[in-house]
Amino acid sequence: MKKHKFILSGGGTGGHIYPAIAIANELKLRFPDAEFLFVGAQDKMEMQKVPQAGYEIEGLWIAGIQRKLTAQNAMFPLKLISSLWKSKKILRRFKPDAVIGTGGFASGPLLQMANSMNIPTVIQEQNSYPGITNKMLSKKANAICVAYENLERFFPKDKIVFTGNPVRQDLLDVDSKRNEGIDYFKLDATKKTLLVLGGSLGARRINQLIEKELDFLLSNGIQIFWQCGKLYYEDYKKYNDKENVQVVAFIDRMDLIYAAADFVISRAGASSVSELCLVGKPTIFIPSPNVSEDHQTKNAKAIVDKKGAILLKESELDSTFETVFSDLISNENKQKEFSQNIKSLAKPNATKDIVEQIIKLIK
Repeated sequence: MKKHKFILSGGGTGGHIYPAIAIANELKLRFPDAEFLFVGAQDKMEMQKVPQAGYEIEGLWIAGIQRKLTAQNAMFPLKLISSLWKSKKILRRFKPDAVIGTGGFASGPLLQMANSMNIPTVIQEQNSYPGITNKMLSKKANAICVAYENLERFFPKDKIVFTGNPVRQDLLDVDSKRNEGIDYFKLDATKKTLLVLGGSLGARRINQLIEKELDFLLSNGIQIFWQCGKLYYEDYKKYNDKENVQVVAFIDRMDLIYAAADFVISRAGASSVSELCLVGKPTIFIPSPNVSEDHQTKNAKAIVDKKGAILLKESELDSTFETVFSDLISNENKQKEFSQNIKSLAKPNATKDIVEQIIKLIK
């Protein structure tokens, strides 16, 4: 039987990297002797995260276009030509059966070259508002796996498959891990827990909010588990001295902290939204306004429109946060409604469904 080969490309942020790793892991389950290669941007976090997950990776000399005029922008054409040339070299050498792109700078040149060489390609679009790279690649892709409805205005309708986003498989049964989570993170089992998530790098505005509102939050009789991100840990670790507050840069067991949490405050990156649908905790989304096309607001709004969460814009935080949080924490019916509604939007089989689309192309 033929040995299958797959190239995966996605990076720049955890939101692109972890879905690619989840897809590779599922393909490995189906084809244990398959060969895998990841392609990333040479100075981005995928160059560390992918080898940690046990896969080989090659880097391209590529970066996105900055919004303002910079020397980096002047280099972009050169970087693009270099990345297209190297992608072609990689594809010729590795000879993959299929190429899977999960977004990020490097997936553009790689999938562009794969399309021109008639190698089957699959795009996995995490967001409710696609980036420019995936919009351009979609015309020649064989299948486009999406996590939100109504993306026909961006992609060819006949190629869209509504699968959801790949998520960590250890989140499928967090309800049974609550006691384990409380023990693991040394939480007080008699208190409700607020989980604050700013993403792997952190979210400055959320950190500022929690610092400002710390006494108010604690006055509600809760404990706070605050993931401030590695960029901000030195600024906020001093609050570990405060009773009922834990500050961490990074969370190593997301399944256990989700299991222990009663409420969540989070950014609205696509992976975070998909995970929170799966775990079904009452959530306040504070989208980052600094991402392309304001896609985090659109991701959150897709949940809020189905009465599955609360959305607070950064500009509203000072005037409305305390009222909104007090209302949520004191209203058990509202908590139950949010939990049920957000959970109904989960797609637990997303990774398997995406892999089914890939298998269809290589048969």
